[in-house]
Amino acid sequence: MNEVKNVIDLYRNATYCQNCGEKLKLAQDREGKTRALCPACGFILYKNPIPAVAIFVQNEAGEILLIKRGCEPRIGMWALPSGYIEINMSPEENAIAEMQEETGLIGEVEHCIDWFYGYSPIYLRVLSIGFRMKVVGGKLQAGDDAEEARFFALDELPPLAFDAHRHFIKLETGFDAP
Repeated sequence: MNEVKNVIDLYRNATYCQNCGEKLKLAQDREGKTRALCPACGFILYKNPIPAVAIFVQNEAGEILLIKRGCEPRIGMWALPSGYIEINMSPEENAIAEMQEETGLIGEVEHCIDWFYGYSPIYLRVLSIGFRMKVVGGKLQAGDDAEEARFFALDELPPLAFDAHRHFIKLETGFDAP
């Protein structure tokens, strides 16, 4: 796993202030933490984990809904339907939207499974929120950034793209997914 080794690595792509365009400097903020700061306007760039949702759905046969990823990260691998949370949507609204976009199915949130803090190959860290959902409509078909969408028996799950998804499956089924 690629870990951030130091603060310089964390801010390596933080060059210019998003408020005024001045060159950012690494310096101590008012909390004594090293961050990218703008010397002109005082803007502080916080590097926080990106929030995401993952959707766990089982059919009547107990099979789990997965999508084959059509884009990075982890293109070509299988995953729970999932996506980064949009700023104008609640996590629950986002989960419903992602399920429909990626699988064609309309879902309803049953409960929040848990959260998972982990590595992201794009954003360094991601905070994933897992939701168990039930299907209330739609037709199963891959869409958006999914190449394929289908149900798998627990003992036939392919290797999964993300640790968070294995975590949510384990909590909901007791099964250690590959």
